[in-house]
Amino acid sequence: MTSTAPEAVDCPTADWVTIPDLYRDPFPIYRRMRAEAPVHWVPAVNRYMVTDYAACHTIEQDAERFSADETDSLMKRSMGHSMLRKDDPEHKVDRDSYGATLRPKTIKQHWNAIFATNNRTYLDELKAKGPGADFVWDYAAPYAAENLRLICGFHNATQQDLQRWSQTMIDGTGNYADDPEVWARSETSSAEVDAAIDEMLPHLAQNPDHSLLSGLSSMPIPLEAIRANLKMTIGGGLNEPRDVLSTIVWALLTHPEQLHKVQQDPALHLAAFEESVRWVAPIGMYPRQVVADTVLEGVRLPAGARLGVVIGAANRDPRIWDDPETFDVFRPKRPHLAFGGGAHFCAGTWVARASVAQIAMPAVLAELPGLRLDPQDPPVDAGWVFRGMVHMPVHWD
Repeated sequence: MTSTAPEAVDCPTADWVTIPDLYRDPFPIYRRMRAEAPVHWVPAVNRYMVTDYAACHTIEQDAERFSADETDSLMKRSMGHSMLRKDDPEHKVDRDSYGATLRPKTIKQHWNAIFATNNRTYLDELKAKGPGADFVWDYAAPYAAENLRLICGFHNATQQDLQRWSQTMIDGTGNYADDPEVWARSETSSAEVDAAIDEMLPHLAQNPDHSLLSGLSSMPIPLEAIRANLKMTIGGGLNEPRDVLSTIVWALLTHPEQLHKVQQDPALHLAAFEESVRWVAPIGMYPRQVVADTVLEGVRLPAGARLGVVIGAANRDPRIWDDPETFDVFRPKRPHLAFGGGAHFCAGTWVARASVAQIAMPAVLAELPGLRLDPQDPPVDAGWVFRGMVHMPVHWD
């Protein structure tokens, strides 16, 4: 019997890709790469970029071939060795320590009321600043930061501290250009987070609450693991809800017919959330490493190969979605990869869904009548490792 399976091929090189082009708008680059091959070697970022949905899904489900514990990880350098860069069983120990704080029941019974209070504060501040205020930096960012501050248990810090820590440390995790100034800012924030954790752990051991640090203070988790995991949480736990909220509103304001439907039917808030994270994944790429020589979707990869799992590309794969470049809240449901998968499925997913789709979106659409973008000062979206709105002035009636 003759096999009809295609022979494996060597990985093509995409030496035409540049980091500035990726930062400005990666999606045309992703379209070209997906059409050519599921994986490319990209010299500019010194890794193999995986842009095909099937290949990204395979990597996330197969930890035996594709390890999260990457050698020379930028995330390890910026934040320490967190659960995101561990495989099971070590990963599971750290992951389980987060369960009580972030599970849906705790969010519903405890955190939703806090999210609503914070939303009231920062939506009122946006209103007070008046039309022309920046939706991202005057509302979405401080709202997400204050939620995260309380979830983590940083009663000795401000939401402004959380924003600075988050941005500088995630800049480190995406510092593929090896910019020394980026590393210096990341290291400063990392040291500040260590000091804040060291101060809060004994306090929360005596004065427990629902926060992550409170739960960790009574667990036999090494201090270095606590530090690394909290830094990882500060990164993804702030930029994800901030960027999803801003991107949803931007998408709806540029698709007025869908905005009208969402305003008429509150049940569509969650559909808009899920379509937004598919359309623009807030965490656009994360690393994996090949354990042994292997073949991925017909492409040969050597042992030790450092991969970039490009969720921002996989979530627009035309083999999975019709017209994937278009934002469409009425799109038939299919599982996207914006929150990862397998053992590393994002632990903060339910927090993001609750704080954005259940709390923030209904209030924004109800309390800012005639919400619209500033035609004289257009919005700007940017990024590829992390992507979101970086400038978004708005007006309302």
